[in-house]
Amino acid sequence: MGVPERRACAALGQHRSTQRKAPRGRDDEERLTADTIELARRYGRYGYRKVAALLRSTAGWVVNDKRVERIWRREGLKVPPRQPKRGRMWLADGSCVRLRPERPNHVWSYDFVEDRTHDGRKFRMLNVIDEFTHECLAIRVGRRLKAADVIDLLSDLSILRGVPAHIRSDNGPEFVSKAVQKWIAAVGAKTAYIAPGSPWENGYVESFNARLRDELLKGEIFYSLREAQVVIESWRRHYNGVRPHASLGFKPPAPEVFVPAFAARSSGSPRPLASAPTRH
Repeated sequence: MGVPERRACAALGQHRSTQRKAPRGRDDEERLTADTIELARRYGRYGYRKVAALLRSTAGWVVNDKRVERIWRREGLKVPPRQPKRGRMWLADGSCVRLRPERPNHVWSYDFVEDRTHDGRKFRMLNVIDEFTHECLAIRVGRRLKAADVIDLLSDLSILRGVPAHIRSDNGPEFVSKAVQKWIAAVGAKTAYIAPGSPWENGYVESFNARLRDELLKGEIFYSLREAQVVIESWRRHYNGVRPHASLGFKPPAPEVFVPAFAARSSGSPRPLASAPTRH
């Protein structure tokens, strides 16, 4: 027609970019988007980096974080807020008071978490983690957990995994009881009690407790103690074997299955998504 493109677009009220070649999306974009949304729905407190790690490890996608981030933002998925930073105690010479784990079984830490079943009755969870590997070694669930239960759980774990060098805890009555201290000394371990009113000194287990409450307890209704035991143990296995940990390079601390890199499927034929922890 001999009319300049600029003038024709202005007359029709169209942007000039509409006259360019429309970009073609990848053939697998729709499937990747669906898998991303499904993982974001299933694990509502995970950000796009953890979701990208799950896509690679559990669904067989060969995809980088940037592509997942573009899908994440395009679909309006919400990134969980960051956890607040905690300070640490320092000596006058600049050295840190805090005992740092150097190897597996070097430092275990444990703490109690409380919740309620649907009938309003309280129950307690005794959480034990290995600070070096970040693995949750056990979660004991009961209406009442006392010093005898602490000793019983530590005995079982020591038989299965060996005796740790140090056991870190706060100054709760179950942890400072003479019976617990005597048992720890008898097996050759050492106690590492934090200063009163300084939970940041027990940061590993405090962080784990926050993940447990945020990712599980706040979203579940337990109708019985037995149901709580089954669901919490299922989540613990997922936490150790599937859940990506940012501090471990977005890998789980104790992966259930090792998949060699050459066995990963191409993005065109992803595996089905791994099942999430379910109620029994």
